[in-house]
Amino acid sequence: MSKILIIEDEAAIRRVLVKILSEENDSYQVDEAEDGAAGLEKIKNNDYDLVLCDIKMPKMDGVEVLEEVKKIKPEIPMVMISGHGDMETAIHTMRLGAFDYISKPPDLNRLLNTVRNALDKKQLVVENKILKKKVSKNYEMVGESESINHIKVMIDKVAQTEARVLITGPNGTGKELVAHQLHEKSERANFPLIEVNCAAIPSELIESELFGHVKGAFTSAVKDRAGKFEAADKGTIFLDEIGDMSLSAQAKVLRALQESMITRVGADKDIKVDVRVVAATNKDLKTEIAEGRFREDLYHRLAVILIKVPPLNERRDDIPALISHFAEKIASEQGNAVKAFSAQAIKLLQEYDWTGNIRELRNVVERLIILGGNEISENDVKMFASK
Repeated sequence: MSKILIIEDEAAIRRVLVKILSEENDSYQVDEAEDGAAGLEKIKNNDYDLVLCDIKMPKMDGVEVLEEVKKIKPEIPMVMISGHGDMETAIHTMRLGAFDYISKPPDLNRLLNTVRNALDKKQLVVENKILKKKVSKNYEMVGESESINHIKVMIDKVAQTEARVLITGPNGTGKELVAHQLHEKSERANFPLIEVNCAAIPSELIESELFGHVKGAFTSAVKDRAGKFEAADKGTIFLDEIGDMSLSAQAKVLRALQESMITRVGADKDIKVDVRVVAATNKDLKTEIAEGRFREDLYHRLAVILIKVPPLNERRDDIPALISHFAEKIASEQGNAVKAFSAQAIKLLQEYDWTGNIRELRNVVERLIILGGNEISENDVKMFASK
């Protein structure tokens, strides 16, 4: 059912519109409001797929209704109804975000075509939102333990905001999966996610890597080069292992967060960037702050939302699902049939001390698939997965 609201102060016009739409398609559920204020109240309390709204009305005119709807429910297509002398205003409403306008008295074909097109647009918006909530299989978070479900709920709440996120947890726990899900479920999903491993870049090169440089800024700077912040414009930058970043680079990241501006190394011109920052670390940043290795002001800028990813030893219930996931993925990569793991093999793997976390489990599963029998047995685990 498509829910349509007609906001029109002239009862005769309302009746005509209701009759046309009801007879055209029995899946249209048509609601009515006699003025702008009543219509806005209905929009606040119901989920409509389309609103047809008169421009000239008492209490609240159509332009005011349109402006309010764009603030509270911008996804609803608004079709404005204009009288003979309202054409200039009708065109103005298109600039304000109206989907289209129709004239009084309504032409049957134009009205129905406009309604169909507006409903099609609404459906596309809904489908796009659903697609954004689906995450690439490569970055799927596997498991249904309480801690993992808590993280999934947090991601769904936070992803479509602009809030900065700091992800903490030991190495190998899957902090990068959280970052990818935050990006892929966000409004920035159609723009780049740029990953920077701060621990892998020498301290003397980190500023050039993040902010770029101009020709001649240092010996090997033979040409101008954009940095990662520029590459991530309108998207997300993922600063992995940010606890390993130098204090001088931290100061520049802080400025980028405060002012949305960066400066290439060796340049004096500021560049504006529109970037969402997600950071991760395996370090206790509060200890790093106390020992003078991390800026407290940067920590508070980054840690608007804190997501802690638990070690595998704290989510052992997820190990059977993770084994199955890795077995399928490895079989697909190698072009082989999926090998099953016996219940005893899985139970034994659940009892191991996984100091390397999920990364270590994946390596062990791959080793067992290569070296074990057609079904991975308890003996295979004892022989090939010994700690």
